[in-house]
Amino acid sequence: MDDKLKATDPRVRRGRRGGRPWPHRNSADRIQLRQRLLERMPAWDPGDRFLFEPPAGDTEPYQQAVELFTGFTVLPVSMVGPVRVHLGAYELEPVRGELQERSRSLDEVIVPLGHTEGGLAASLHRGAVATANDGGITTHVLSDRMTRDCCFVFGSSEEALRFSRWVEAEAPQMRAWLEDPDNPLRRLSVQGVGRLSRHARLWEVDTHVIGGMCHVLYRFTTGDACGPNMITRNSYALNQEYILPRYDGEKPQHIFLEANMGGDKKPSHSYFERGGHGKEVMAEARLSRGTLTRVLHTSARDLLALAHAGVHGALASGMDSFSFTPASAVAAIFATTGQDLGMVGTSSMAHGIIQPAPEDGVSFSLRLPNLEVGTIGGGTGLPYAAAHLRIMGCRGEGSVYRLAQIVAAAALCLEISASAAMATDGSARFYQAHLERGGLRGERPGEVD
Repeated sequence: MDDKLKATDPRVRRGRRGGRPWPHRNSADRIQLRQRLLERMPAWDPGDRFLFEPPAGDTEPYQQAVELFTGFTVLPVSMVGPVRVHLGAYELEPVRGELQERSRSLDEVIVPLGHTEGGLAASLHRGAVATANDGGITTHVLSDRMTRDCCFVFGSSEEALRFSRWVEAEAPQMRAWLEDPDNPLRRLSVQGVGRLSRHARLWEVDTHVIGGMCHVLYRFTTGDACGPNMITRNSYALNQEYILPRYDGEKPQHIFLEANMGGDKKPSHSYFERGGHGKEVMAEARLSRGTLTRVLHTSARDLLALAHAGVHGALASGMDSFSFTPASAVAAIFATTGQDLGMVGTSSMAHGIIQPAPEDGVSFSLRLPNLEVGTIGGGTGLPYAAAHLRIMGCRGEGSVYRLAQIVAAAALCLEISASAAMATDGSARFYQAHLERGGLRGERPGEVD
């Protein structure tokens, strides 16, 4: 073992106090060194060298996307559709930042799903066929915000309340300060990243006082990016460069950039009820008796009975969602389009409703209050993610609301199909689908207990 490798080998480190850490830079020699270290670990199988083999094209985008880049993984991708959806085109009203619908269009979209879940693609496809049979899905984007919850800790509730009133009164000036083209922070950058984001726009500042703690909730929009990094930079600048120099009261004992009220990657009832951390999206479809019978092999009566039982089950278990299985669709689309996978939990919080419709039909609707998606930034620029976004027509300026609506429509397709499979004949179709998929994976009857 050469000296350079020996100095960083994890087996050597266990016997050396203060040994050199696992190499972390993404330079070519460090990437190769990490690969060589893995090859020398006791559990390494020489047949696993394919983990280091790059896909077609340039590997540079992958190295830029993650720290400690070492190799690749591949997911099978299902292409499902067409999903027939009536989409709204939206823009932000410039004074209050509220969404305004400009127009509507009918489109048929092919949806890429990256996953290993047996039955997922087939079920979502069946929901797409059923909804297209009765005119398609109608989607709406209701609101758009990304929230960062900073916390200022004082010695007393009295001082926290005083600070709270001051901060809320300063909100218009904070917004103007961030947008001022002469703000000196606009000319500063760290490793090529600007101290302020031009695309993260502040709209509201709310506060919540608990004892000596004042939570300050900054509410931004972030253009076509998902935007957590943008709002982090601007929130930090507000805390350190605007508030601290101007507030003439007691100085805070601590300032935390996020203190768990912002809804970031943490499902919570507050954001389930009101939205506010991502795009709030609704999708709805009406299904006729004929479609329920011929395509979904169920009835309005059985679906409504399932919905009644499901709501009470959710209540009894304390769920923050009232839906069947939106996370599978959300996660599979996130995987193919370069979204932050840590946001699946909050993005898949959903409220599903089944209501009776005329002539023994039903109406399905699904509300996703915190769908955290972007069409630029992060992993969306990776070659496969960019290609999948192009397939859905979600590359370029103004495409993020389209993507949010497609995700909601796909989740509704899965919700409809899975509900139908569960609702009728003792859930026989749901059972049969999973039995058949197990067979495709080598788990045939008699092979497993």
